[in-house]
Amino acid sequence: MLPSAHPNFPESAIYKKAQDIFALSRNISQYLGHDLASLKEDGSEHPHIYFSGDIVQQSVSLAPEILKAERQPFSEQKQKHVASVTRLANLLYKNCERLERSGSNGKDFLPILRNELKKFRKLQRHWMLTL
Repeated sequence: MLPSAHPNFPESAIYKKAQDIFALSRNISQYLGHDLASLKEDGSEHPHIYFSGDIVQQSVSLAPEILKAERQPFSEQKQKHVASVTRLANLLYKNCERLERSGSNGKDFLPILRNELKKFRKLQRHWMLTL
């Protein structure tokens, strides 16, 4: 049996892009974490440190929500998960913008993630019409 024909191996383009976004956001967060983890001179932590964890948390939730939407038999249930995917993508994009203002050396990688999110949104519009 081919992997694409097996239900446990989804091959949709939006699912693959969600996995790419997760891998990219995890690497960016790890890189930013080293820059933002150090304490300021007054002993306080950098205010943007939590946004680096947020991008990972939001991106890890994208793929499961896509699968849930694709596997739901009823339209109302699908729409609930589609709305969740949209909300997660929007939050992820906003947190990327916030991290770009962080002053970290790693902020140069965030436009790459935002570009991938733009591609994801295009796929998402098409995907929503096919559900």
